[in-house]
Amino acid sequence: MEVNQMIINKAYKFRIYPNQAQAILINKTIGCSRFVFNHFLSLWDHAYKETGKGLTYGTCSAKLPTMKKEFVWLK
Repeated sequence: MEVNQMIINKAYKFRIYPNQAQAILINKTIGCSRFVFNHFLSLWDHAYKETGKGLTYGTCSAKLPTMKKEFVWLK
């Protein structure tokens, strides 16, 4: 006896209506995240070109506190 199961995927969409202060905070957070991502992507690319291996999560997360000290606005 063969049992066929149907998988159902559900998705929910939420719309937020932030006030002006919240919108500014959201935009700052997204901007900081983009900056950090692009910074580590650049480091990863450089390491890969030099060694043939990219950076690990541990290596990147260890560099984050120094990056926060260098760029005060990341705090």
